[in-house]
Amino acid sequence: MTMRTRTILQAFLIPALMAIGACFIATAHAQDVDWQKVDETLGRKPAVTGDVHRYGFPRTDLTVTLDGVTIKPALALGGWVAFKPAHSGVMAMGDLVLLESEINPVMLKMIASGLEITAVHNHLLGASPTTFYMHVAGHGDPVRIATALKEALAESKTPLSVPAPTAPPPAVDLDTAQLDQIIGVKGQANGGVYQFNVPRRDPVTEQGMQLSPVGPMGVAIAINFQPTGGGKAAITGDFVLTGDEVNPVIKALRSHGIAVTALHSHMLDEQPRLFFMHFWANDDAVKLANGLRAALDKTASTKS
Repeated sequence: MTMRTRTILQAFLIPALMAIGACFIATAHAQDVDWQKVDETLGRKPAVTGDVHRYGFPRTDLTVTLDGVTIKPALALGGWVAFKPAHSGVMAMGDLVLLESEINPVMLKMIASGLEITAVHNHLLGASPTTFYMHVAGHGDPVRIATALKEALAESKTPLSVPAPTAPPPAVDLDTAQLDQIIGVKGQANGGVYQFNVPRRDPVTEQGMQLSPVGPMGVAIAINFQPTGGGKAAITGDFVLTGDEVNPVIKALRSHGIAVTALHSHMLDEQPRLFFMHFWANDDAVKLANGLRAALDKTASTKS
């Protein structure tokens, strides 16, 4: 074997074999998880994407208003926890929506159960009542983690049972095809809200594990439109940014009349280091989409 052939093998074949091996390992781990027990413990079915099971905990019990808009759970009150198979069972991470009075009781229960708190902060400004967002993480046995989450959420008024749907979800009264074209990816309707997940081009890892699929794992740029009548929409979500993107995106959003409402981390040791920027506006939906597109152009994000 010549040196050149050996170099080619090292450059292309070995990484490919490692990727295939990682895929087999992930599949094996996914098969090892008793997902039915996790579902039963959490009292709900997940949205499954690839090997990730994502469980929603929307605050349907709350009536939160901002700028005269009653916020739908899918716009900014959708707590969630994602489970991804890992060598030690699962990696779990998520974002719980809490009232101020619920933060410390939930946190104490989390700590007692061995789960980690990775961030506590606001997403919105001026909402009534004020809501906070607690990012959580755990590693190990999935049923143990699910039990700990349920016991912690019981310290809040987060609904722990899923009511049967009584009516079809409201229609999204917006030109969604035009929004898709401007944002550059296909959105989807969810509970009367039109949602986009815009992936970053480069992979994101935590503790050596790639966080994928990026949308379910909370590391895609999230953009939500809630119709407010007459072609207008309330928008919120979060940009997922590297440090050098933060201020260009702030300037792009503010120059298009979109308020920046929070800037913070969500995780503790992800690579690359990421910052999450939340935003808010209520205006003509197409105008706002163009402003968001200008901000997206300042990021290393994908466009379909």
